Amino acid sequence: MTLPPPDKPRLEAAPDQPHRLTLAGRWTLNHAEALGEALRGAPEDATAFDARTVTRLDSFGVLQLIRFARRRDIDLDDCLFHDDHRNLVNAIEDVVDDRPSRKRAYGVGEALARLGRAVHRNWLEFLALLGFFGEVLVKLLRMAREPRRFRPTATVHHMEQVGLDAVPLVALLCFLVGAVIAFLGANILRDFGATIFVVELVNISFLREFAVLLTSIILAGRTASAFTAQIGAMVSREEVDAIRTLGLDPVDLLVIPRVLALVVMLPLLTFVAMVAGLLGGLTVGAYGLDIPPEQYLTRMHETMELRHFLVGLAKAPLFAIIIALIGCLEGLQVEGTAQSVGERTTSSVVQAISMVIVIDAFMAIWFMQVGV
Repeated sequence: MTLPPPDKPRLEAAPDQPHRLTLAGRWTLNHAEALGEALRGAPEDATAFDARTVTRLDSFGVLQLIRFARRRDIDLDDCLFHDDHRNLVNAIEDVVDDRPSRKRAYGVGEALARLGRAVHRNWLEFLALLGFFGEVLVKLLRMAREPRRFRPTATVHHMEQVGLDAVPLVALLCFLVGAVIAFLGANILRDFGATIFVVELVNISFLREFAVLLTSIILAGRTASAFTAQIGAMVSREEVDAIRTLGLDPVDLLVIPRVLALVVMLPLLTFVAMVAGLLGGLTVGAYGLDIPPEQYLTRMHETMELRHFLVGLAKAPLFAIIIALIGCLEGLQVEGTAQSVGERTTSSVVQAISMVIVIDAFMAIWFMQVGV
């Protein structure tokens, strides 16, 4: 009888355990054809295999054995390997599913599946933001009991960055938007002989909505992205890990100073935006609508109500907390690569602007329903 070559892959049932297969020979790429024939001829009722007698095993052989085990529902933990081969098996088992993703498929079903996955991801992001808000709130209360944790220098530094440095941009944009609203409103009101009511239009729109909304959108694009990029760069350079190694809390050092700075500065910037928007309307009224400045200011004084000012200003701290938390959370979620920093920065801007607009819409409806 002719014996098979000693290096040919062989597979046979153990005499004392018929459901356990015994492997022998060289399970390598050079014997790929014989290896495939051996696996195809394996008994259907096999529940495990013993590869301790395999003389040589490479990554191709390990990959074929893993795929064979998965097709037959065999648990690799029940299979035996030589000690010299175990590390290779573990390494390939960890990365065997890291294959290139399939090309994007089109169709109604695939579109609905992508929509469902996007909704699920957004829900997880919302839960993460809610949990992060709870963590920051708890550590703020801890800071009230332990004032030594407060970082005044960092807080003042961020107040300058997010507040003072943004004043020219906020004032300019709100002045121009106020002028545009006055001009467009006057074009419509002129047909009814009610051009003077453009004063109320600019006053109410800027005091209640546009000042705080425009300021929040500007800071969402300018400040939230900066927070994410700064903290994300620290994560990628392992500086956050070094902070934890030193026994310090990254939330105390990196998050709370930014949150407090934005909570203080956004209401002040909102006030600046209100003044700039009203000045924009005054400029158009005086030089484009033939309303004398004295008459415009008198009408503004007569029709301006404190409740509109308070409604707009009350939204600012809430928007500041949302923008700061989203920017810091996205920065802490950076995975350590430059691509991840860019993706998280983009995500923080989109999330912050979307959340600000959605919450502002709900608050506007609520204030209207309660008659404020």
